[in-house]
Formats: sequence, structure tokens, C-alpha cells
Amino acid sequence: MDEEISSDSENESADPNRKQQENEDDEIEETPQEKKLRLAKLYLEQLREEEDKRAEQESFEADLIAGRLQDDVVGPPHQPAEIRLMRGHKLPVTCLVITPDEKYIFSASKDCSIIKWEVESGKKVQKIAGGRKGTEARHVGHTTHVLCMAISSDGKYLASGDMNKLIMIWDPTTCKHLYKLKGHRDAVSGLAFRRGTHTLYSASHDRSIKVWSVDENAYVETLFGHQDMITGLDCLSRERCVTAGGRDRTVRVWKIAEESQLVFHGHEGSIDCIQLINEEHMVTGGDDGSISVWTVNKKKPVSTVKQAHGSHGNTGLEQPYWVSSVAALHNSDIVASGSHNSAVQLWKCGQGFRGLEPLFSVPMTGFVNSLKFSNSGKFLVAGVGQEHRLGRWWRIKEARNGIYIIPLKRQAQEQEVVQ
Repeated sequence: MDEEISSDSENESADPNRKQQENEDDEIEETPQEKKLRLAKLYLEQLREEEDKRAEQESFEADLIAGRLQDDVVGPPHQPAEIRLMRGHKLPVTCLVITPDEKYIFSASKDCSIIKWEVESGKKVQKIAGGRKGTEARHVGHTTHVLCMAISSDGKYLASGDMNKLIMIWDPTTCKHLYKLKGHRDAVSGLAFRRGTHTLYSASHDRSIKVWSVDENAYVETLFGHQDMITGLDCLSRERCVTAGGRDRTVRVWKIAEESQLVFHGHEGSIDCIQLINEEHMVTGGDDGSISVWTVNKKKPVSTVKQAHGSHGNTGLEQPYWVSSVAALHNSDIVASGSHNSAVQLWKCGQGFRGLEPLFSVPMTGFVNSLKFSNSGKFLVAGVGQEHRLGRWWRIKEARNGIYIIPLKRQAQEQEVVQ
């Protein structure tokens, strides 16, 4: 072995220029274009690694919170009077988001406007007025129904999507307009930021999902698979998102890095809303009146409640109340659902997420078009309107267009200490 090493060193000393010549040959073989491509790939890989590290850290922090949440029992407000209604939209509220620090709520509506509310005082902080269709060139803001919103986990960016195929990016602190993202060929129906990053996923009635880098104001890629308009989208820390495919009756999990998708079936009608409970489980609602809980390891729901909000109509011609919104208290076993049967329903998932037990309901007149838990679980916000967010099939005249803040009673559950 020693002789072989010695022999190699002798060869190198006899021809010291050989290695240098080989390196030069390698460099000559790489064109300037190839070099640019190689460096770009290295840069993107570096960015991805940094994002993964940030996402892992956020996921770890979320798991710590989850450990605390699992020990709590969520109860209804002490008094119905504690539920606050904030009004400011002329037409039905379609979507809402809560800032990560839980100080503000953004709501959007069919009147094309976005309103920023202060949680503590209930006051309107700022309003981004809607404009008339056809004024897009001069109006800063939406000119058609806003269908979806998302806020980044660091509170730096707010995204909103509308019927006019546009995604608007805002500064949540000042409500200043930053970017306009174009690319979808139909209404933008779902938005979600990957936790710990500024990567934005968007879903559309054009049946596609798009990936954007908001920091760079750049489009990244498009994903295809759904056979009908996508009605909802969500994601957490992993480089993946989940979508509800409306009348194609599928739920899909998109593994972005692997460029693959998982397809799930279970509802008997259009799947209209979806939310992740944690990285492994999700909840959906549809116009068949059912709520389903899924795990990414099974192609069918692990639990389904049919006619979750009851039914209406004449005897023999009864129709289930459509489930128009769902929400999940992340990394816990608590979910909520909304319809137009005059109540928001809270549920507790059974052991291993098998089974859904009703916890309590909160009276709510109108179409509950959006539901969101605050990160801490201290309150639940409902976006309500006289009409369904996706159409005008019915109108409930007595309903008020606005957002309701529902405080949740938290009680620590006594745990048995095993000696």
C-alpha cells in the first residue's frame, strides 16, 4: 500500500502540470450558460436548506405548544354577551386571517374590501377599499369578490386572492400594497404561506396550484391534477400543501419537493373547505353536509359525521345543511365547522382521530363562510354573511355581514400521575 502511494507521488512530481491540465480541461467543458445554471441550482438548494431549518424550528415550537394544548379542555363562552360582532363590510364576509401575535384580524368581503380590526378594542384600524370592475389599472386593491387570504407566520406579508385571477401582496402593518401576482386563469380560491418561510401556495378555479416566492416577487412552478375547480388549500411547516377539489370529490396532498401527489376520496358531494389539524391529519367539509377527518396514511376518511349541521326542507325532500367552513386548533384535537343552520359547531376528535364528538355549539345567524382559531386557542373568529361565499343560492336577510369574535373558556385538565 505504501509503495502505491509513493509511486503516485513520484508520478505527480514527474508531471506537476498534469493535474492543472485536467482542471483546465474541466473548466473548458463548462459553458458560461452551464456555469450560470449550476450556480443558480446551488443558490436555490442553499435557500431551500435555510427554509427547511426555519420550518423545522417553527414546527418544534408548535409541538411544544401542542403539548400544552393537549392538556386543556375548550369550553363555550361564559355568557353569550361575550361574543362580539364587528361590522364594516357592506356585503358578506368571505374570508379572514388572524395575525400571529393575535392583536389584529383581517377580513375580506364580496364588496371587494379588506378591513383590519384590532382584537382588544374591536375597532376598525384601516380599510382597503374595493373598486369597481374595469378600474384595475388605477385602483390599488381588489375590484371583484375577495375569496381567500393568508398571512405569513412572521406577520411580514398578507396575501389576498380574488375572482379576477389576481393575488395581492400587502404589508400587514401599514396595509401598503407591495405586489400583484398574476398567472392563474380563473378565480383564486385558496392561499397559504408555508410556516417559517415566505413561500406562498395558491389554488384556483382553473384547477391548478401555483408556488410563489413572495420575497423575490417571483413565480416558481405550477402543479396540476384536480379535475374540477379547487375550493380550498392549506399548509403548515412541511414542503407540501393539501387541497379540496370541489366537485371532483378528491382531497389531495401535494409533495412539492418529490413532485408527487396523493389522492383521497370520501365525500358524496362537492368538498368546499379544508384545514390541516397537524402535519398528519386534516378536516374537510362539503355540500353533502358531512365533516370528515383524514390521515395522510389512508385514502379514505378515518372518521365522518353525516348531516353535521342537520337538514332542512320538507319531509322526504330534506337536504343537509352545507358545511361552508372548517377550522382546526393546530396540533390539538379540537375542530370547528360552520354552515347556515344558525350555529357554529365545535368538535373533539376521538382517540387516534377516529370519531368526532360534538363539544358545544355557538348561535350564529347567517352563512359562516370562514372560521379561524387564534394560535393560542383563546378565541375563535367567524366570518359571516347573508350569502354563501361562492354564490347566491340562498339569502338570509336577518343575518349581519361581519365577523364574530368568540372567546373560548380554557380549563386545564387534571392528569393522573403515574408513579
